[in-house]
Amino acid sequence: MAEAALDHLVVAASELDAGAAWLEERLGVTLAPGGRHAAMGTHNRLLKLGPRLYLELIAVDPAAPAPTRLRWFGLDDPALREKIAGRPRLIHWVARCNDISAASAASAGQLVDILDLARGDFRWRITVPADGHLPGDGLAPSLIEWRSPAHPADRLPERGCTLMKLEGFHPEPARIRSALADIGLTDTLAIFPTEAEEMPCLLACIKTPAGLREID
Repeated sequence: MAEAALDHLVVAASELDAGAAWLEERLGVTLAPGGRHAAMGTHNRLLKLGPRLYLELIAVDPAAPAPTRLRWFGLDDPALREKIAGRPRLIHWVARCNDISAASAASAGQLVDILDLARGDFRWRITVPADGHLPGDGLAPSLIEWRSPAHPADRLPERGCTLMKLEGFHPEPARIRSALADIGLTDTLAIFPTEAEEMPCLLACIKTPAGLREID
Protein backbone atom coordinates (compact mmCIF):
# COMPACT_ATOMS: atom_id res chain seq x y z
CA MET A 1 0.00 0.00 0.00
CA ALA A 2 1.25 3.49 -0.85
CA GLU A 3 2.22 5.55 2.20
CA ALA A 4 -0.24 8.36 2.92
CA ALA A 5 -0.59 11.15 5.50
CA LEU A 6 -2.62 14.27 6.08
CA ASP A 7 -1.14 17.07 3.95
CA HIS A 8 -3.50 20.03 4.24
CA LEU A 9 -6.98 21.24 5.09
CA VAL A 10 -9.10 23.05 2.51
CA VAL A 11 -11.20 26.02 3.62
CA ALA A 12 -13.25 27.57 0.83
CA ALA A 13 -14.35 31.21 0.67
CA SER A 14 -16.53 33.07 -1.79
CA GLU A 15 -13.95 35.89 -1.92
CA LEU A 16 -10.33 35.57 -0.83
CA ASP A 17 -9.69 38.85 1.00
CA ALA A 18 -12.96 38.76 2.93
CA GLY A 19 -12.42 35.08 3.70
CA ALA A 20 -8.92 35.76 4.97
CA ALA A 21 -10.17 38.56 7.22
CA TRP A 22 -12.83 36.25 8.71
CA LEU A 23 -10.40 33.39 9.29
CA GLU A 24 -7.68 35.62 10.73
CA GLU A 25 -10.14 37.10 13.22
CA ARG A 26 -11.35 33.64 14.20
CA LEU A 27 -7.85 32.19 14.69
CA GLY A 28 -6.09 35.36 15.85
CA VAL A 29 -3.19 34.96 13.42
CA THR A 30 -2.24 36.27 9.99
CA LEU A 31 -2.39 34.04 6.93
CA ALA A 32 0.58 33.94 4.57
CA PRO A 33 0.30 34.84 0.88
CA GLY A 34 -0.21 31.87 -1.38
CA GLY A 35 -0.51 32.17 -5.13
CA ARG A 36 -2.62 31.55 -8.19
CA HIS A 37 -3.53 28.26 -9.85
CA ALA A 38 -3.83 29.05 -13.55
CA ALA A 39 -5.21 25.62 -14.47
CA MET A 40 -8.06 25.95 -11.97
CA GLY A 41 -8.77 29.67 -11.89
CA THR A 42 -8.28 29.86 -8.12
CA HIS A 43 -5.99 31.60 -5.63
CA ASN A 44 -5.19 31.01 -1.97
CA ARG A 45 -3.69 32.00 1.38
CA LEU A 46 -1.88 29.58 3.69
CA LEU A 47 -1.30 28.85 7.38
CA LYS A 48 1.25 26.43 8.80
CA LEU A 49 -0.23 23.87 11.20
CA GLY A 50 2.82 21.68 11.75
CA PRO A 51 5.68 19.95 9.91
CA ARG A 52 4.52 19.40 6.33
CA LEU A 53 0.98 20.33 7.35
CA TYR A 54 -0.96 23.49 6.54
CA LEU A 55 -4.36 25.08 6.05
CA GLU A 56 -5.28 26.38 2.61
CA LEU A 57 -7.89 29.11 2.25
CA ILE A 58 -9.00 28.96 -1.39
CA ALA A 59 -11.40 30.93 -3.58
CA VAL A 60 -12.25 31.39 -7.23
CA ASP A 61 -9.95 34.04 -8.70
CA PRO A 62 -12.17 36.65 -10.41
CA ALA A 63 -9.21 37.95 -12.42
CA ALA A 64 -8.37 34.54 -13.91
CA PRO A 65 -9.81 33.10 -17.12
CA ALA A 66 -12.35 30.35 -16.56
CA PRO A 67 -10.63 26.94 -16.63
CA THR A 68 -11.31 24.44 -19.38
CA ARG A 69 -12.59 21.93 -16.84
CA LEU A 70 -14.57 22.02 -13.61
CA ARG A 71 -12.55 23.43 -10.73
CA TRP A 72 -11.20 21.27 -7.93
CA PHE A 73 -12.78 20.93 -4.48
CA GLY A 74 -16.32 21.38 -5.80
CA LEU A 75 -15.87 25.13 -6.25
CA ASP A 76 -18.18 25.18 -9.27
CA ASP A 77 -20.98 23.39 -7.41
CA PRO A 78 -23.93 25.78 -6.83
CA ALA A 79 -24.73 24.10 -3.50
CA LEU A 80 -21.19 24.64 -2.23
CA ARG A 81 -21.16 28.23 -3.47
CA GLU A 82 -24.34 28.85 -1.51
CA LYS A 83 -22.80 27.19 1.54
CA ILE A 84 -19.75 29.48 1.56
CA ALA A 85 -21.65 32.66 0.67
CA GLY A 86 -22.07 33.57 4.33
CA ARG A 87 -18.60 32.65 5.59
CA PRO A 88 -15.66 30.39 4.78
CA ARG A 89 -16.17 26.67 5.42
CA LEU A 90 -13.85 23.73 6.03
CA ILE A 91 -14.94 21.64 3.04
CA HIS A 92 -12.21 19.07 2.42
CA TRP A 93 -8.75 17.70 3.18
CA VAL A 94 -5.88 16.43 1.08
CA ALA A 95 -3.68 13.41 1.80
CA ARG A 96 -0.04 13.25 0.74
CA CYS A 97 1.17 9.97 -0.73
CA ASN A 98 4.39 8.64 -2.23
CA ASP A 99 2.68 6.87 -5.14
CA ILE A 100 -0.47 8.64 -6.26
CA SER A 101 -1.23 6.16 -9.01
CA ALA A 102 -1.22 3.23 -6.57
CA ALA A 103 -3.16 5.13 -3.91
CA SER A 104 -5.76 6.30 -6.41
CA ALA A 105 -6.17 2.77 -7.76
CA ALA A 106 -6.70 1.51 -4.21
CA SER A 107 -9.52 4.00 -3.65
CA ALA A 108 -12.61 1.99 -4.56
CA GLY A 109 -15.09 3.88 -6.68
CA GLN A 110 -12.87 6.92 -7.15
CA LEU A 111 -13.12 7.91 -10.82
CA VAL A 112 -10.62 10.73 -10.93
CA ASP A 113 -8.05 12.36 -13.17
CA ILE A 114 -4.48 12.75 -11.93
CA LEU A 115 -3.29 16.22 -12.94
CA ASP A 116 0.34 17.38 -13.16
CA LEU A 117 0.49 20.95 -11.85
CA ALA A 118 3.11 23.53 -10.93
CA ARG A 119 3.44 26.94 -9.31
CA GLY A 120 6.85 28.55 -9.04
CA ASP A 121 9.28 25.78 -8.13
CA PHE A 122 6.57 23.58 -6.59
CA ARG A 123 5.58 20.55 -8.64
CA TRP A 124 2.81 18.16 -7.71
CA ARG A 125 0.31 15.60 -8.95
CA ILE A 126 -3.22 15.67 -7.56
CA THR A 127 -6.47 13.75 -8.02
CA VAL A 128 -9.34 15.84 -9.35
CA PRO A 129 -12.70 14.25 -10.23
CA ALA A 130 -13.70 15.13 -13.80
CA ASP A 131 -17.18 16.10 -12.63
CA GLY A 132 -15.79 18.36 -9.91
CA HIS A 133 -17.40 16.57 -6.96
CA LEU A 134 -15.87 16.35 -3.49
CA PRO A 135 -14.82 12.75 -2.71
CA GLY A 136 -16.91 11.28 0.09
CA ASP A 137 -18.88 14.55 0.36
CA GLY A 138 -15.58 16.17 1.38
CA LEU A 139 -14.67 13.59 4.02
CA ALA A 140 -12.63 11.25 1.78
CA PRO A 141 -9.43 13.05 0.80
CA SER A 142 -8.10 14.17 -2.51
CA LEU A 143 -4.61 12.73 -3.03
CA ILE A 144 -1.45 14.69 -3.73
CA GLU A 145 2.09 13.61 -4.57
CA TRP A 146 4.70 16.34 -4.28
CA ARG A 147 7.30 16.13 -7.05
CA SER A 148 9.54 18.93 -5.76
CA PRO A 149 11.90 18.68 -2.77
CA ALA A 150 10.26 21.59 -0.95
CA HIS A 151 6.82 21.38 0.64
CA PRO A 152 4.68 24.54 1.05
CA ALA A 153 4.66 24.22 4.85
CA ASP A 154 8.46 24.26 4.87
CA ARG A 155 8.40 27.90 3.71
CA LEU A 156 5.49 29.20 5.76
CA PRO A 157 6.10 31.42 8.79
CA GLU A 158 5.51 29.87 12.19
CA ARG A 159 2.33 31.36 13.69
CA GLY A 160 2.13 29.07 16.70
CA CYS A 161 -0.79 27.06 15.31
CA THR A 162 -1.14 23.28 15.56
CA LEU A 163 -3.87 20.97 14.33
CA MET A 164 -5.08 19.05 17.38
CA LYS A 165 -7.80 16.90 15.82
CA LEU A 166 -9.85 16.48 12.67
CA GLU A 167 -13.36 15.03 12.80
CA GLY A 168 -15.94 14.15 10.18
CA PHE A 169 -19.72 13.75 10.48
CA HIS A 170 -21.62 11.71 7.91
CA PRO A 171 -24.93 9.79 7.67
CA GLU A 172 -23.06 6.84 6.13
CA PRO A 173 -19.97 6.57 8.36
CA ALA A 174 -19.13 3.02 7.25
CA ARG A 175 -18.75 4.18 3.64
CA ILE A 176 -16.30 6.91 4.65
CA ARG A 177 -14.34 4.62 6.97
CA SER A 178 -14.02 2.10 4.13
CA ALA A 179 -12.70 4.80 1.79
CA LEU A 180 -10.11 5.82 4.39
CA ALA A 181 -9.09 2.21 5.02
CA ASP A 182 -8.46 1.72 1.30
CA ILE A 183 -5.55 4.16 1.51
CA GLY A 184 -4.38 3.47 5.06
CA LEU A 185 -5.82 6.61 6.68
CA THR A 186 -8.29 5.09 9.12
CA ASP A 187 -6.73 6.87 12.10
CA THR A 188 -6.38 10.26 10.41
CA LEU A 189 -10.02 11.32 10.52
CA ALA A 190 -12.44 10.37 13.30
CA ILE A 191 -15.85 9.67 11.74
CA PHE A 192 -19.12 10.15 13.62
CA PRO A 193 -22.61 9.21 12.42
CA THR A 194 -25.33 11.80 11.84
CA GLU A 195 -29.02 11.67 11.05
CA ALA A 196 -29.85 11.00 7.39
CA GLU A 197 -31.13 14.53 6.83
CA GLU A 198 -27.99 16.19 8.21
CA MET A 199 -25.35 17.46 5.82
CA PRO A 200 -21.88 15.85 5.99
CA CYS A 201 -19.26 18.16 7.49
CA LEU A 202 -15.75 18.44 8.85
CA LEU A 203 -14.51 19.98 12.10
CA ALA A 204 -10.90 20.93 12.86
CA CYS A 205 -9.66 21.87 16.31
CA ILE A 206 -6.63 24.15 16.08
CA LYS A 207 -4.38 25.24 18.93
CA THR A 208 -3.52 28.92 18.46
CA PRO A 209 -1.64 31.48 20.59
CA ALA A 210 -5.08 32.66 21.76
CA GLY A 211 -6.24 29.14 22.70
CA LEU A 212 -8.20 26.36 21.01
CA ARG A 213 -10.30 27.38 18.03
CA GLU A 214 -12.66 25.31 15.88
CA ILE A 215 -13.16 25.60 12.13
CA ASP A 216 -16.04 23.90 10.38
